[in-house]
This record gives sequence, structure tokens and C-alpha cells, in this order.
Amino acid sequence: MKKIKILAILIVLTIGSFTALQAQEIGIRFGDFYGNNVAIDGVFALGEFSRIHADVSFGGNGLGIDALWNPIYADIPDTDLQWYAGFGPALYLGDNFRFGAAGEVGAEYAFSDVPITIGLDFRPYLFLVEETEFRAGFGLNVRWRLN
Repeated sequence: MKKIKILAILIVLTIGSFTALQAQEIGIRFGDFYGNNVAIDGVFALGEFSRIHADVSFGGNGLGIDALWNPIYADIPDTDLQWYAGFGPALYLGDNFRFGAAGEVGAEYAFSDVPITIGLDFRPYLFLVEETEFRAGFGLNVRWRLN
């Protein structure tokens, strides 16, 4: 019961920080996050070519938090797609505590007639704390553009 209360508080704080940081996009990410299968997904611009891509995942036996810096964010020539790459910390709170780093490479499409962005990315994880472990998976992002 105590773990559930802590997880609920962390989810509320994370959603609140998405709002406080004025996310440019917020939505849902489906995929594999250390046993979790869905995440609240947010994108925060840091400039014209850089952003933070953050996720709070749940749906398994714990709570996962990723905050990835995408220093590479550019158009794919001759298409309406953009690609991005980045890295950052990854944390998992559950029966097994994990802390490490994650990377990501993906592509996304921003619809022009509705404020929705969809994307597909690949994320490898290297957890170092509690146990050393490597994981990787694909994710599907569906986000609402707020500006």
C-alpha cells in the first residue's frame, strides 16, 4: 500500500511538472519500458534544434521515469518527417530499483491540419544501479501539440 501511495504521488508530481514547464506537446507513448507498457509522454523545447523528451511509464510492476535530451532534432530531406536522437537518465521504481541511462533514435510526423504528432522510436537502456542490465525496445508516440 505504501508503494502505491508513493507511485501515485510521483505520477501527480510528474504531470504537474509537465504543466509547470509548459510542455509544447503532451500525449501517450506505447511500448516496452522495463515491463511497463504505456507512458505519459511530453516534449519541452530548449531552443530551435534541441528539446527534452520525458516519459513517466506505468502499467507493469512499477513506475519508470525517463528525461532524454534530444540535441539532434532535424528534418528528413524530401519528406514531412523529422528525426531525433538523444540520451539521458532512466529510473525505475518498483520491486526492483533501477537507475541508468537511456538513448533514443526516432522519427515523427506532425499533422498540419490537426495539432497531433505521431512518432516511432527505438530506446536502448543500460541500467547500472541495483543490477547491471541492458534492455531495448520500440515505442509509438501520439502527442497533442499545445502551441
